[in-house]
Amino acid sequence: MTTIRPFRGLRPATAALAREIASLPYDVMNTEEARAELAKHPDSFIAVTKSEATLPPGIAPNDAAVYARARENLVRLVREGKLVQDARDCYYIYRQQMGPHIQIGLVACCDTEEYKCGVIKRHELTRAEKEQDRVDHIRITRAQTGPVFLTFRMTGSVLSHLMRLMGEKAPVYAFVADDGVQHSLYVVDSAVEIRGLTQELAAIPALYIADGHHRCAGATRVAAEVAVDPDGAEARYFQAVIFPDKMLTILDYNRVVVDLNGYTPQTLLKAMQDKFEVQPVAQPVKPHARHRFGMYLAGQWYKLTAKDGTFDAKDPIGALDVSILQQNLLAPLLGIGDPRTDARIDFVGGIRGLKELQGRVDSGEMAVAFSMYPTPMADVEAVADAGLIMPPKSTWFEPKLRDGLVVHLLQDINPKDEAQPSLF
Repeated sequence: MTTIRPFRGLRPATAALAREIASLPYDVMNTEEARAELAKHPDSFIAVTKSEATLPPGIAPNDAAVYARARENLVRLVREGKLVQDARDCYYIYRQQMGPHIQIGLVACCDTEEYKCGVIKRHELTRAEKEQDRVDHIRITRAQTGPVFLTFRMTGSVLSHLMRLMGEKAPVYAFVADDGVQHSLYVVDSAVEIRGLTQELAAIPALYIADGHHRCAGATRVAAEVAVDPDGAEARYFQAVIFPDKMLTILDYNRVVVDLNGYTPQTLLKAMQDKFEVQPVAQPVKPHARHRFGMYLAGQWYKLTAKDGTFDAKDPIGALDVSILQQNLLAPLLGIGDPRTDARIDFVGGIRGLKELQGRVDSGEMAVAFSMYPTPMADVEAVADAGLIMPPKSTWFEPKLRDGLVVHLLQDINPKDEAQPSLF
């Protein structure tokens, strides 16, 4: 059984502002890309979520001045009337369309206690420095500036309920972002409708974190910090968008490696043949089935197929393609012991395409690239249900949720008095 609750969202004052403010998440662009975004859209919410882009070059992303500037930029948007807070608690329905793909989710607050006890299930470990970054960002901004991406095993009743409400309402925002993704937001503010959605979601036995493990862990730590403060009740809850699993698209999450760990292309190909069937091909390889991979090496694409007996098909972790590649090639041959910390490996979201992989090798930046088959959602849920942890960079969800469409404040903003006492 899961608990959700409505909240008084802080959101763009007009539909036109929504398109200008809504931004991609802070962790899918670098600082220079964020600066370019702000040059095109000065009110972009990236000024809050990646505020180092509004400070002089060279500042560390975890400098105290970065978090202070994030708070300043958030308050500025409120002071200028570009972000306004709803007067009553609401749910929000968020519809996204990327090409023919449509996904519909409910924006709500979830309980950090349910994350701690495992009702909200994770499938990834967090990195200490990234988790601390989210703690500091939430603490200083006094807000959760981006949602956690949650999913659940779909039942027809929840989706039909959301569809019915959308049919009865007009969206408060509907726009196409620069990347071509369509975004629509609907406000649910009727007490009757809110009660119905709360009861509907309560019947779901578990929620799964699709993306946003660091946001969720950071919010939980902040909640613990202010648990004794009677005015800190809002911090117990974190903002999420909850999608039915059948509506989600997981793209490939590909790998590139800086060097061949002492091998030549010829000797690496020979060493791989104990574990993989290797076939040179004329075209870039986008795998279309599990246990198959593409490899781009020295100007040539190859199809790789994991040989029978080289992995345990009954092991929910060992049978993942990311595990097969890691255990049979990346670790023993290329020397990538821990992909979470090894600087010799990088990860490329499938949204960037195979040309990105080929280009990084042809430029000399990387020595070899591997294209992956997307991890099925059922595998993610199976791993989380078993209480296990997936290898890093196993999933890449698209389309990305936009930050700034709805913000969960832990403390209301009084733009006329920034000296107001802080919970922290």
